[in-house]
Amino acid sequence: MANEQVLTAEQVIERAKRYLADDNLEFIRKAYDFAEEAHREQYRKSGEPYIIHPIQVAGILVDLDMDPSTIAGGFLHDVVEDTDVTLDDIRKAFSDEVAMLVDGVTKLGKIKYKSQEEQQAENHRKMFVAMAQDIRVILIKLADRLHNMRTLKHLPQEKQRRISNETLEIFAPLAHRLGISKIKWELEDTALRYLNPQQYYRIVNLMKKKRAEREEYLDEVISEVKNSVEEVQIPAEFSGRPKHIYSIYKKMVLQNKQFNEIYDLLAVRIVVNSIKDCYAVLGIIHTCWKPMPGRFKDYIAMPKPNMYQSLHTTVIGPKGDPLEVQIRTMDMHRIAEYGIAAHWAYKEGKELDDHASLEKKLSWFREILEFQNESTNAEEFMESLKIDLFSDMVFVFTPKGDVIELPSGSVPIDFSYRIHSEIGNKTIGAKVNGKMVTLDYKLKTGDIIEILTSKHSYGPSQDWLKLAQTSQAKNKIRQFFKKQRREENVEKGREWVEKEIKNMDFDLKEILAADNVKRVYEKFNFANDEDMFAAVGYNGITPLQVANRLTEKWRKQRDLEEQEKAVEEVITETKQYPSPKKRDAGVQVKGIDNLLIRLSKCCNPVPGDEIVGFITKGRGVSVHRDDCTNIQTDDAKDRLIPVEWEHQVDGKKEYNVEIEIMGYDRRGLLNEVLQAVNETKTNISSVSGRSDRNKVATIHMALSIANINHLHKVVERIKQISDIYSVRRLMN
Repeated sequence: MANEQVLTAEQVIERAKRYLADDNLEFIRKAYDFAEEAHREQYRKSGEPYIIHPIQVAGILVDLDMDPSTIAGGFLHDVVEDTDVTLDDIRKAFSDEVAMLVDGVTKLGKIKYKSQEEQQAENHRKMFVAMAQDIRVILIKLADRLHNMRTLKHLPQEKQRRISNETLEIFAPLAHRLGISKIKWELEDTALRYLNPQQYYRIVNLMKKKRAEREEYLDEVISEVKNSVEEVQIPAEFSGRPKHIYSIYKKMVLQNKQFNEIYDLLAVRIVVNSIKDCYAVLGIIHTCWKPMPGRFKDYIAMPKPNMYQSLHTTVIGPKGDPLEVQIRTMDMHRIAEYGIAAHWAYKEGKELDDHASLEKKLSWFREILEFQNESTNAEEFMESLKIDLFSDMVFVFTPKGDVIELPSGSVPIDFSYRIHSEIGNKTIGAKVNGKMVTLDYKLKTGDIIEILTSKHSYGPSQDWLKLAQTSQAKNKIRQFFKKQRREENVEKGREWVEKEIKNMDFDLKEILAADNVKRVYEKFNFANDEDMFAAVGYNGITPLQVANRLTEKWRKQRDLEEQEKAVEEVITETKQYPSPKKRDAGVQVKGIDNLLIRLSKCCNPVPGDEIVGFITKGRGVSVHRDDCTNIQTDDAKDRLIPVEWEHQVDGKKEYNVEIEIMGYDRRGLLNEVLQAVNETKTNISSVSGRSDRNKVATIHMALSIANINHLHKVVERIKQISDIYSVRRLMN
């Protein structure tokens, strides 16, 4: 699916003709016209008209054979968020269905959040809840993210890294859980290109070098298998399976392997007509070559949770190299490529069949809604979601042989609550493979778990919340405490909150006034104050969260008073210092003379940098670069004052600057770097270096610099050395 081609709306509609009737084509054309009108005069960061983005998103959905409403949703997915169009306008012009899909992918706007992370978590929560009601929401979102990743080069580096990180953490694993490998691998490879460009291009180059050799070997293998399969008259298609850059990178990093040690770079895929033929071809493969022990996996008998089915085996190939073989039917191949989208693929005039089986396959997703109702904090919701959906899975068995799938790291408590909440509540112990284990035992794939229960059990203990891994188990435990001990929890919760308020040194009577408490419990979405204190009692929310909300007005007032006092102290104190101190730094405060000024050690500003002053408590004004992370907080911003470099900064004065140099670890690299710096007549006060297992060398250097131009000259000279990846200025 990797595709740099930019489609026009006509090309997208032309592609949709493959499987859509004329009235449906008219419907998606209307959606395009509506979006084109709404986004007119809007442009992307790359400078191209904004409408190009929705057209590409719709094009990706057409490639997945999606239904008309989803394609219309692709064209319209940004109109509510980025234009004056409302959901009601979409409802009137199209349908409730299209409006629901567009609403699911529209970010929450017009709400003030404490941080970017909180806002992002709330947006994700909204999207996942919409997705649990209609899976097509996430298909539109994945198509949207895929095109955004393809055009990421037009954004600043920091944004590229943030979006790539989010893609690897949320969207690629989601595409994997939904089985859409076509989208998954492109998202992963593109994200890696921006997060670790050195390793990405290194693997690309290594793959290029060996490509001809690999292709020759695979041709030889395929022709040998083909002859054997044709002898028994089984029709089959043969191909080499592409290995993706991110999966090679993961093996190199996680398993600490070198490129030449990764043997499943060589893989053959065989597609046949029936399941019977799959096993017949497997027999032929094992007759031709010796299978490697423990490397055979039957995903036909036991499909993966994302519906993937295939036979996998690794054999010792013709030249003694391990060779991976995948055998599957055409239907299995379609599901392996398109996953859940294959079930939604639109067939003209047909209702979606096997709806019940699709519901079953998405049952893991319904659990999200359950946790959504429990969780008041979106960031907590996203954290547990990452554990439940995106961690590796283990497959364990009940004593009757049923397979239960749990996140890696799960313990018997997670297993017991997955079976039934009553079994979980009555659990007193567990046996794994017939042996007694503790409740914190980490389950492994293939374990047979037997849960021991007792009618006389007093229920779960608070410690179980720390042991359990899945949000489902944690929710059930919290529900138990909620019901069983409400009065006790209310009392305990109130006590904990009062203790936090006392620690902050505030008057309890004033803080716990009825109107203030009402404001806070409504903010946390509780019906009354008892519900809020009960939630604190059973660890649903922390006492500090409640205390912070209750005292926010008073804390702001106190901070303001402290800042005013600090400014007075600085101005009073600095009268004791003679004025030469400020000249020493080469900086002056606009409009004020005779202030103690020092350059901060965290960002080491030099003449020519954009700078700002920060009023410290008792140590005068410290000067920072205006992009220094230490002055970006809301508290710090209230204490900033304008400063400037003095016009006659003494050219002989030198300033300390730290830089980091990254490059390919080869013999003589450090020597060349030191020589380059020496040529610029720059003093070096310290040097340190290290190399990692990926052959990336990192050199840290402290230099004495006269001004920003001097620093640029040094950096440019270092960049001229071959095998240098990057040179950047450090902040402590």
